[in-house]
Amino acid sequence: MSWLIGDAAMLLHTAVKAVLLFAVAVIGFRLGERRTLAELAAFDFVAVVSVGAIIGRTATATDSSFLAGAVALTVILPAHRAVTRLRRRPGPARLIDQPVRLLMLDGRLRDAELRRSGLTEDDVLAVLRRHGVRRLEDVRYLLYEAKGAFSVIGPGTPEDDEPLAAGLRAVRHGRGGRRRR
Repeated sequence: MSWLIGDAAMLLHTAVKAVLLFAVAVIGFRLGERRTLAELAAFDFVAVVSVGAIIGRTATATDSSFLAGAVALTVILPAHRAVTRLRRRPGPARLIDQPVRLLMLDGRLRDAELRRSGLTEDDVLAVLRRHGVRRLEDVRYLLYEAKGAFSVIGPGTPEDDEPLAAGLRAVRHGRGGRRRR
């Protein structure tokens, strides 16, 4: 029966390592960028999955010490923070982030952008329904944001007065959605 439940010392050892690793991860995420657990970009997802794998593997493995797991966490979390900071520069940002895609313009789907985004017309229609859109003509812009969210902008939006108009014009003309500061 020990093969099923193990021995008490091993279970205590596992519990202590799990709690300590959890504490290291909580402190690491607290010291890191706040955005880590908000909307997940690809690099955020990699960081979160890595932390989970490190905690899970180190806590339950008899051949892995707490210190090995803590070192792994203290390397992954600052690496995530470094990538977050690199995204502020245009060159690395183009490599790290997905570009904003303009999926619809003035009620018309843009098939090339749908293909680049890996989306179908049915995917877009489902998004529009969730946003309460009843007719395609009611959509001035449908943006597929860098983190996978959708922004629906209706026909009443004055283009030149819109604070994001520069970004929208750039996306419409194929230059991405970034504004330089």
